[in-house]
Amino acid sequence: MTDAQLISRFDALLSDLDGVVYAGPHAIPGAVESLLRLAGAGIGLGYVTNNASRTPAQVAAHLRELGAPAEDHQVVSSSQAAAELLASLLPAGAAVLITGSPALAHEIELVGLKPVHGAEDKPVAVVQGFNPGIGWKDLAEASYVVAGGALWVATNTDMSIPQARGIAPGNGTLVAAVAAATRQTPLVAGKPEAPLFHAAAKRLSAERPLVVGDRLDTDILGGNRAGFATVAVLTGVDTLETILAARTDERPGYIINDLTGLYEPYPEVEGGDGTYRCGDATASVDANGIRVRGDKASLDSWRAACAAWWAAHPHAAEPTAPELEWLDQ
Repeated sequence: MTDAQLISRFDALLSDLDGVVYAGPHAIPGAVESLLRLAGAGIGLGYVTNNASRTPAQVAAHLRELGAPAEDHQVVSSSQAAAELLASLLPAGAAVLITGSPALAHEIELVGLKPVHGAEDKPVAVVQGFNPGIGWKDLAEASYVVAGGALWVATNTDMSIPQARGIAPGNGTLVAAVAAATRQTPLVAGKPEAPLFHAAAKRLSAERPLVVGDRLDTDILGGNRAGFATVAVLTGVDTLETILAARTDERPGYIINDLTGLYEPYPEVEGGDGTYRCGDATASVDANGIRVRGDKASLDSWRAACAAWWAAHPHAAEPTAPELEWLDQ
């Protein structure tokens, strides 16, 4: 076991927002304080978000209101990635139907394209991003244009989004509605694609960034695809059970309860021949699942269980949930 803080292994933190820093308008306990400590430790900070409903400047302002450190340039959003992708595929001035927020339309303008809001403007592309005000008519208009052969880009396909009252439908549900109507599939610009993470690391001149997120299918998968270290927190969508069952590409390198865990020593997981130890906990795989000897409430028990299960199933293309047997110490 090492006495060094987990964050000391890295030169920057690339943090998701929803479910990591805040849920709805409120900060997650311990998050702001943890982010403020980074500068004193010489660790860079960038925010990588799939939420395309606000501009990076608006996101940074919200973070500052919560007390978190945030300059506009530290925020890299999926709306920026979508705009850059469209700009690389379309001629300057091309009309793009906005199925999303004014913030998304602003990013489209910044790259020299023309945001429009109806099929009568003859758009050659549709860009779809999260906006809680989107209704049936907006989705129908997007469907008409996509079905007519227009290029279709989605900022992201998160199926859910953490809110103060719980988990709510995300942009992926709205994208799925258009996909069901048109039988088309969009290009996806944001997480889990790697360029968003590479852009954030480049802004910070980071060589050893750590990606932190609450979602395996976007944050962890995207960080892994980018070739960066990843850590999952338990303050948003995914749980210890879903992390244990994760397919190979979505498995995090580290698991912590929340951002305060960045400043705690991270125990090494040791083992082989089917048995793994983390702290005082051990886990082994047999024909019936995983046998864990340790406290079910301890992260070390779950870290050992993940190591044992993942070693036994190194090439899982789909989530696979094992049976867990908890033994007395």
